[in-house]
Amino acid sequence: MLLGYHYMFFYHMAYAVNQFLANEGYVVLSVNYRGGIGYGRRFQNAPQRGRAGNSEYQDVLAAGEYLRGRADVDPKRIGIWGLSYGGLLTAQALARNSDLFAAGVDMAGVHLWGDPLSPSDVGYQSSPSSQIEKWKSPVLLIHGDDDRNVAFAQTTGLVQLLRAHNVYHELIVFPDDVHDSLLHRRWMTAFQATDDFLKRFVKDRKGGTP
Repeated sequence: MLLGYHYMFFYHMAYAVNQFLANEGYVVLSVNYRGGIGYGRRFQNAPQRGRAGNSEYQDVLAAGEYLRGRADVDPKRIGIWGLSYGGLLTAQALARNSDLFAAGVDMAGVHLWGDPLSPSDVGYQSSPSSQIEKWKSPVLLIHGDDDRNVAFAQTTGLVQLLRAHNVYHELIVFPDDVHDSLLHRRWMTAFQATDDFLKRFVKDRKGGTP
């Protein structure tokens, strides 16, 4: 990640969205979690990453705890959003720490690794679906149904789990669209929906789980 506009298309937009949210009055923290770039090969290839333990979630959790400890942050109104691996980590946050993260926006995230029929499987234990019983916070899910990077079934499967556990969720599906939407108007739809969702469930939250 970079401290500014990125040379990659989505991260370029994401930086702009974070600037927009900051202008809306949010305290915004962008996490360069382990597995990212800029801190050497050891950081980029940290042990127990991904389905081998999802060690990078520790960085997201630490960021949330840091925000909760700031005097200018309401500890009951901490939200999270991300696309792809950021969507995975958003789902991890909501599934594992709904006590910390009030709501989230998960765009095209991975939700299931490994074999759910083998609860001790490391891949399964590393995925958000393994912690579905702890998921209490509302989530907005956004996904294109022709995604070639993250199977659309990752989202439809999660929706079934959220329904079964009575977790509030909203869903936007972009027909015939891929991982990074090909249409500018759909990015605008996604970001406007993100803004609206975070306003309702984070910024304007009055206490208690919606």
